Amino acid sequence: MTTRENARQEGRLRFGAGERGDPGDPGPGLPDRLVAARERKGVDLVRAERDTKIRIRYLSALETGDYRDLPGAVYTKGFLRNYAIYLGLDPEDVLRQWRRERGEATAPEAAIVPPRPLAEPSRPLNFSPQVVVAALLTAGVVLFFIYLGAQLLRYSRPPELDVTSPVTAAFEVSEDTTKFRLEGTTSPGSIIEIATPGQEQPFRVTPLANGDWFLPVDLRHGQNRFDIKAVNPETKKESEETRQVVITVPFSDVLAPTLTLSQPVEGTTYGNGAIAVEGTATNAKSVKLTTQFLGAADSSATPKPGSSGAPGPNQTTDVADDGSFEFSPLELTTGRWAITVTATSEQGQTATQTRTITVAFSGVTLVVNIRGGPAWIKVWVDGELDGPQSGRVYQAGRTITLTGKESIEVRSGSSGSTHFTLNGKSLGTLGPPGVPETWRFAPPDEPVRTQRT
Repeated sequence: MTTRENARQEGRLRFGAGERGDPGDPGPGLPDRLVAARERKGVDLVRAERDTKIRIRYLSALETGDYRDLPGAVYTKGFLRNYAIYLGLDPEDVLRQWRRERGEATAPEAAIVPPRPLAEPSRPLNFSPQVVVAALLTAGVVLFFIYLGAQLLRYSRPPELDVTSPVTAAFEVSEDTTKFRLEGTTSPGSIIEIATPGQEQPFRVTPLANGDWFLPVDLRHGQNRFDIKAVNPETKKESEETRQVVITVPFSDVLAPTLTLSQPVEGTTYGNGAIAVEGTATNAKSVKLTTQFLGAADSSATPKPGSSGAPGPNQTTDVADDGSFEFSPLELTTGRWAITVTATSEQGQTATQTRTITVAFSGVTLVVNIRGGPAWIKVWVDGELDGPQSGRVYQAGRTITLTGKESIEVRSGSSGSTHFTLNGKSLGTLGPPGVPETWRFAPPDEPVRTQRT
């Protein structure tokens, strides 16, 4: 029997059928219920730890019923709520079962009241002035310490937080819903922070004097997640748990993507091949970039999407939560190019835009990439030593961009670790690893090895 099965068996013994709730309730205990929900979801504890950000030792304690390994009742409730949402269970029902299995719902035993002793007849009280003054001083001291304790308690306790709307942590609305009003209560004087993916800074809400707060939020199709916490602005203390709300707006049966391509601009001429391609898309999961070489720069033909031509580099990337996307800058050779971007929705529908640009190099543009190991580099531009770029060791992963009017010479301490791209054309390495060599680049001539050191 594995360690996890031993722990699960121990949890069953500790929380057996007679301790799960009502005596006649045949349903599974909370530990078994959590294990079954996780196995239905098809994930292990390692995956659950990564998704929920709850340590695996705490998840294991929840699934075995060993609550002594958890930091406390408040944290246990927070862990159970977030884990239930993750497993697709009703968090309020899970918390009720947890309380029930802990015995919080059982009625207390009746107390035996002993007979009262006979009381002596009360004697009249005589208060002297000294007694009155001492009583007043004592009352003042007691009131002062009560006030001081209240202030210390106020500064030491984290703010309370409750979400009253929505009443459940995860639910689905109609597909045409675009807004929702989040509501709740907190300790007076606190600030509510609501974070959502795609929003750099959280929304900040100042509650009313009685602690009530609300915030109308925009909804988009798919899952809309909101992480809500309360913060005391004076002590910087945060609420003990962050309440998570997930509102799902279903997609329509037919929802075509839209695509806006901000870069490159149609008809632009670039002096080098580093071309940015970026834009925005809605209702799209991914975007794909394809390029086609259309011929020499003086060609006047206007391409159409899908037209023939020599294929160039292709890329695929995902659309961010805010709808934006960008590709790695394109390194293209001299000539005219058609750049096509296609956005694809989860249902397979597409939207396409094409831009025609021209690459016309002027002089020499040389990109030096250090790969596989470090290399010592020395550079001459148009016959003159380039001081800032020379006499240095560049580590693997570094890129150097050099420009000149007529020629560029590069000496590398490890030719096999030095990759060259000349005017947008990849040349790769020109020599073996660990061998120092000097190469001269002066297009349209081919690169030649020189003896310059």
